[in-house]
Amino acid sequence: MLLKNKLQREQKKESKEITISKEHEAYLRSIIREKRFIKIAQILLLVLFIVLWEYAARKRLIDTFLTSSPSAIFKLIKQFISDGSLYNHLLVSTQETIAGFFVGTIFGILVAILLWWSEKIAKILDPYMVILNSLPKTALAPIIILWVGMGFTGIIVTAASISVIVTTMTIYTGFMNVEHDKIILLKTFGATKFQILNKVIIPANFPNIMSVVKVNIGLSWIGVIVGEFLVSKAGIGYLILYGSQTFKLDLVMMGVIVLAIIAGLMYFIAAWIEKKVVKY
Repeated sequence: MLLKNKLQREQKKESKEITISKEHEAYLRSIIREKRFIKIAQILLLVLFIVLWEYAARKRLIDTFLTSSPSAIFKLIKQFISDGSLYNHLLVSTQETIAGFFVGTIFGILVAILLWWSEKIAKILDPYMVILNSLPKTALAPIIILWVGMGFTGIIVTAASISVIVTTMTIYTGFMNVEHDKIILLKTFGATKFQILNKVIIPANFPNIMSVVKVNIGLSWIGVIVGEFLVSKAGIGYLILYGSQTFKLDLVMMGVIVLAIIAGLMYFIAAWIEKKVVKY
């Protein structure tokens, strides 16, 4: 026991004494510099775009009736925030998007699991999945809303219908591309199908699932905006439609910018969750 403890203490001392080489340290610094440069470049690109847009608007190089200007949009946002109407529209659209996102993503993953679980079902549904994927979901939105009902439910189903087929086909393809040797190895140890799914298929496809989650954020917003164009009396889509109908293009541009900001925030939240789960 004494000898074992001495060996452990010596190993700990050796691990503390290990130092990073200068070349490796320079490599790590180059990676940090590159990440910093990319972030700064992204911010500067956005700032440059806003400055050029404002400059072109003030110098009458562009028609502000059609394109508006950053200062006019900012004033409009302040006005909508002060009277509280922007919060109401944001709340409605965000609730619909989150609900449609979860319904489409979870249902799509469950269908992908079903197709992987049963090869017969996968072969039967394969042509129908391809046909459904080729249909223009936004064009079918009026029919979907008439079938499901107008209001919150119809918009959620519209948002989910856009992402569910993409989710199913992408996840199922990832499931089928898992190395077959790993599955055979687990089968030789007597693993059940559920254990194979839980221990190999899903962990191997986690990056694929997270990429689908990020894509579905945008697809869900598309479905919600289309649904709000048709039946909603509140929301970002309603603001954009109302602005275009009344030729208030400042309102249209404000809706587009607010939509971009919220979609971007949701994307960064998904990316942050992905990093945390990958570390775990």
